[in-house]
Amino acid sequence: MRRVHLVKGTVALGLLAVIGVLIVQMTTGKDQAPAALATSASPYRGSTPPRGLHAPDFSLRSFRGGLVRMRDLRGKVVLVPFLDTKCTDKCPIIASQIGVALPLLPRAARRQVVALAITVDPRVDSPASVRRFLRRRHALGMDFLLGSIKKLRQVWRAFYVVAAAETGSANSHSADARIFDRRGIWVSTLRPGVDLTPRNIVHDLVTALKRSRA
Repeated sequence: MRRVHLVKGTVALGLLAVIGVLIVQMTTGKDQAPAALATSASPYRGSTPPRGLHAPDFSLRSFRGGLVRMRDLRGKVVLVPFLDTKCTDKCPIIASQIGVALPLLPRAARRQVVALAITVDPRVDSPASVRRFLRRRHALGMDFLLGSIKKLRQVWRAFYVVAAAETGSANSHSADARIFDRRGIWVSTLRPGVDLTPRNIVHDLVTALKRSRA
């Protein structure tokens, strides 16, 4: 009798598992792989963005003074976070993690990787405030791009970013770091508190270098 109960229990668990798979297929679509399988298939440690999205072309002024054009960075892997120097929540964490990661890159990779933050509130971010912010976070190896509200609104919209200038709060804005490969294709998204660590940043930057050509 005991063996019969065990067999029945096993069969019941199997049925529940099958029902669970059917529910996933019904809610996500028959052709869509389960999230766990899709994640394990990715070579990146960050989450995988929708396929085929490219970095928008733009030209913004570096806090150091020079003009940065996205089209001029083709052939390099580009790391793009969205920061506010007045933010006290996720921005300091993002900048610090990137500041630790960049020196960990293999020497040959450092020349092929560009890290540039884009302001989400140019009303408060200035060359002086940016320099102080990056120095505190030991992240002066990263560039920080500034511009007018009018020009930046176009950039935020192209990146699908919610900006602090639009929410009215320095801590309420898109807070992730996106990696674009040599062709400008968005390949990985890293988020503080989830997968944004120096090791993961280095891994995904090097992976993007190896897997793409200009």
